[in-house]
Amino acid sequence: MHMHSPITRRLSRQIHVGNVPVGGGAPISVQSMTNTDTLDVDATVAQIERLQVAGADIVRVSVPDMDAAEAFGKIKRRVSVPLVADIHFDYKIALRVAELGVDCLRINPGNIGREERVRAVVDAARHHGIPIRIGVNAGSLEKDLQKKYGEPTPEALVESAMRHIDHLDRLDFPDFKVSVKASDVFMAVAAYRQLATQIEQPLHLGITEAGGLRSGTVKSSIGLGMLLMDGIGDTIRVSLAADPVEEIKVGYDMLKSLRLRSKGINFIACPSCSRQNFDVIGTMNALEERLDDIMTPLDVSVIGCVVNGPGEAKESDIGLTGGSPANLVYIDGKPASKLRNDHLVDDLEALIRAKAKEKEARDEAVIARGA
Repeated sequence: MHMHSPITRRLSRQIHVGNVPVGGGAPISVQSMTNTDTLDVDATVAQIERLQVAGADIVRVSVPDMDAAEAFGKIKRRVSVPLVADIHFDYKIALRVAELGVDCLRINPGNIGREERVRAVVDAARHHGIPIRIGVNAGSLEKDLQKKYGEPTPEALVESAMRHIDHLDRLDFPDFKVSVKASDVFMAVAAYRQLATQIEQPLHLGITEAGGLRSGTVKSSIGLGMLLMDGIGDTIRVSLAADPVEEIKVGYDMLKSLRLRSKGINFIACPSCSRQNFDVIGTMNALEERLDDIMTPLDVSVIGCVVNGPGEAKESDIGLTGGSPANLVYIDGKPASKLRNDHLVDDLEALIRAKAKEKEARDEAVIARGA
C-alpha cells in the first residue's frame, strides 16, 4: 500500500497557476469548474469553497462577458484557491480579468480572432505573469480542419493545438499548458500521446463531455488512466454532469489508485458476500461521507470476514476485519482492539480520526526538525 508509483512521468516545463506548480515533476493537480452563474458572486464563491474543501488545487470559472469579468474580480478577492478564467470570442474579457488578478487564462486562439488580438492577450499575460491554457476540443475544431479531415480525429486535434502553439512561439511566450479533449476515449488518448512527443509544455488532461456521475467516471478513468500510466499529464479535470465536487473526488481517487497523489483516505474494501460479519456496504458509505474532511494520507481497509481481512489489515494504517462475536481492529498492521456491530461506524470513525491527528502531528514534528 505504501509503495511508490512505478509510473515514470513525462518531464515537462513547469509553469505556475497562482501558487500551484504545474509540470516539471510537480504533483498532478486536480481541477474542476464552477457551474453557478458567475454573476451570482455569493453562489460562485460558496461553490469554490466547497471545491477547495474537497481538495481542488485549481478552479476554472466561465467568464462569458464583461459583466461576468467584473463579477470574477469580486470572486477572486474572496477565495484563496487559484482561479482560471474561461474565455471565448472576446479578447477584451481576457485583458480585463488579467487586470483583476486571474491566475491563468484559458483561451482558444482559434475563436479569439485576429492575430493582433491574440498578441494583446499574450502581452497582458506576460505583463501580469499569467500562464495561458490552450484548450482544443473535438467539438469546436476550426472549419478548415473539419473540411481537411472530414471529422474530428486525433491528427486534427494535434494540428489545431500545434497551430495555436506556433502562434505563441512566434510571440516568444512559453508559459502555457495544452489540452486536446474529445468525448471519445480513443481519440483523446491518441491525441495526447501524439502531442506529448512534440512539445515540452505541461498537458491538462480530460475526456470532455464524459457523461453523468457513473458513466463519466468510468469513461474518464479509462481514458485518463491510460495516459497517466504512460506518464502523461500534469493536471486533470474529470468532466461529469454532476456536482463539481464529485469531479474532485473522482480525480483524487484516480490519482490515489495509481499512487500519484496521496491526499485523504485510501479505502480498501471488499464488495461484501454472505461471509460478512457486519454490513460492509453500509459501513463504507457512512465512513466515506463522514470522513470527507480528512486530507491526511491514510490507508484504511474494511473487510467483512477473516479470509482476506487480516492480510489487508496488516498493510494498512487501520484495518477492520469481520469476526464473531466481535470484529478485530488492526492499527499499523497489529491487532489492537475489538469492535461490536452496534456502534461500529462511530467507534471506527473515532479511531481513524485519532490516527489522522497522530500522523499529522508526527509529520509536523518532522517538518519542524528539518526547519
